[in-house]
Amino acid sequence: MTELRKTLKGSIPEVRSRLEAALKEEGFGILTEIDVAATLKARLGLEKPPYLILGACNPHLAAQALEALPEIGLLLPCNVVLREAEEGVEVLVQDPGEMFRVLPEAAQKTLAPVAEEARTRLSRALARL
Repeated sequence: MTELRKTLKGSIPEVRSRLEAALKEEGFGILTEIDVAATLKARLGLEKPPYLILGACNPHLAAQALEALPEIGLLLPCNVVLREAEEGVEVLVQDPGEMFRVLPEAAQKTLAPVAEEARTRLSRALARL
């Protein structure tokens, strides 16, 4: 699995706030949130450390991708994970280019510019942290 990764000092709420601000500067917003730890606790009674999956979306890039290939919605939005690690809070960002590798070669070529732009923007957001 290929992802963009960074570990930061602070709590998950603090890092999330910084992450959302950095993503916003790159045109991304958070569409979805899955609190994995809370879900596992509620459904299975398991105690797990905090683990959030956020669905980040840049509407302009999503529109371009959907125009080129309507089925791409199966791979949207970009997932961002926040989880506790020994060194702090680990931020993992799905690499759009790698995700699109599951597509047929012709679709990969068509969407390569969108995937590269998304990766560039997500990388810059992560670097701001």
